[in-house]
Amino acid sequence: MMSTVQVVDYDARWPDTYDALRRTVWSAISDVALTVEHVGSTSVPGLAAKPIIDMDVVVPENSVRIGIARLAAIGYIHRGDLGVPHREAFHCPANTPKHHLYLCPVGSDALRNHLAVRDHLRRHPQVAAAYGALKKALARSHAHDIDGYVEAKTDFLIGILRSAGLSDTSLAEIEQMNRRRV
Repeated sequence: MMSTVQVVDYDARWPDTYDALRRTVWSAISDVALTVEHVGSTSVPGLAAKPIIDMDVVVPENSVRIGIARLAAIGYIHRGDLGVPHREAFHCPANTPKHHLYLCPVGSDALRNHLAVRDHLRRHPQVAAAYGALKKALARSHAHDIDGYVEAKTDFLIGILRSAGLSDTSLAEIEQMNRRRV
């Protein structure tokens, strides 16, 4: 089944949806996790986004395995790193709001990437507005091509990450992960 890339205007209910999801996750992992972060476009007030909450569970490096087991115990299905080092991805349990859950060791590039983009867009509403407009246009032009949509956003995101001080090596790795493999 081919899914459609959908970008919608900001929904003021997204923070509450995140809070409810976070409470469930936190209850299972609070003794091994450092925090659960709302990341991605739904975490930026006013930003157009795909209506999917993104969350990062942040753990010490030595707690990754136990974190995966704890999340599995509450219905999350581990999918591996999906080609992004130091970011474990999960399918969300049935009957929960649509969301992406990742488990990231503290200090990982994957976590730093998510937080840097979120924090930059929160501090710069004009950049967030431009990013939202770009995402809407790309959702129209890549309606049935999520890989093309992701790739087309890459230059904009690399610019944000460069201004956030990520190293050239990290930027090159992120760019490579977001480009189509031919």
